[in-house]
Amino acid sequence: MAQNLEQRTKEINRVTWWGVLVNLVLSIVKLVGGVIGQSQSLIADGLHSLSDLISDGMVLVAAKHAGEEADEDHPYGHGRFETLATVALGMFLIVVAVGLAYDAAIRVFDKEVQAVPHLFTLGIALFSIFSKEAMYHVTHRVGVRINSKMVIANAWHHRSDSISSVVVLIGIAGAQLGMPMLDPIAAIIVAVMIAKIGYDLGYHSARELVDTALEPETVEQIKSKILENEEVLELHMLRTRRMGHTSLVDVHILVHPKLSVSEGHHISEAIETSLIKSFDDINDVTVHIDPENDECEARCRNLPLRSELIIALKHEWSKYSELDEIDDITLHYLDGWITVEANIPLTVLDSLQDAERFQTNFREASLAVASVGEADLRFH
Repeated sequence: MAQNLEQRTKEINRVTWWGVLVNLVLSIVKLVGGVIGQSQSLIADGLHSLSDLISDGMVLVAAKHAGEEADEDHPYGHGRFETLATVALGMFLIVVAVGLAYDAAIRVFDKEVQAVPHLFTLGIALFSIFSKEAMYHVTHRVGVRINSKMVIANAWHHRSDSISSVVVLIGIAGAQLGMPMLDPIAAIIVAVMIAKIGYDLGYHSARELVDTALEPETVEQIKSKILENEEVLELHMLRTRRMGHTSLVDVHILVHPKLSVSEGHHISEAIETSLIKSFDDINDVTVHIDPENDECEARCRNLPLRSELIIALKHEWSKYSELDEIDDITLHYLDGWITVEANIPLTVLDSLQDAERFQTNFREASLAVASVGEADLRFH
């Protein structure tokens, strides 16, 4: 697990540092070129690239923390550092978009500041399109391979810059053809695109922070995989959630009510192993074993625990001296009652005819305890 986290962090850092380099160059080229070439849309696109640079920094910081193993303070790991970074990135993009749109809207209605961009700004837009599209494909491929929504989101941020550069290209070309208003209009379109991406990133990550369940199709697949185990009679209370790049599953399964504790535990481990092997992003499974459906009213909840019950039982059994030899007691909490199963050495019998009397005495004494519904004495 530690090796996987370390390798995952290295891959995130590698592709993100390449993004930092590309975004740094593009930010400088676009902003300087936009100012010199008098292109408002290119300046807006340069600020978009600058936001990519800031988002890359968020990814690097989040990857450092998310790559740490679980500890006492974070028993489920640090995966949600990625989620928090994605939410912050989404909010940041929306703020940037509002500022860009406001400034461009002023220029649309102010004829005096509408200038025709220089021809060289077209080359800058083309350079941005090809470089950012290349970064999208590289980053997206890494994000899919390591199952990181944060890296995939950053890849789409690269593509949004590529698409916005296409809009900038159209705006500059239109201005060159005698329609200078197209340049600030293109800047507004870019701002709307940035805001939409920011909203999508923030919304989906915020859903993860409030423990929204996995997609319905995935939940159904999980149900089917659990029910493949023949020992599982039913399942209910299936809960799922995401934790960064991983998913957590919590499920109650119904098994035969009189299985041993060890067999029930073995079934739960088999289900846990099956889910982790079958779903790449599931790494934590909690299986609760139920002898009866506890989605209904918990009828056994108020029944006495073993220590209290044994005291009451032994008090009643003391009325019959032969029951002092009971050496093994099993309790079953079912249907709102307790079934008592006890063993007693066969050597206490003087004759086989005494067995029925022993069982009758045991049953009557046990049923005298209010919470006991059935009682069975066995000889060994």
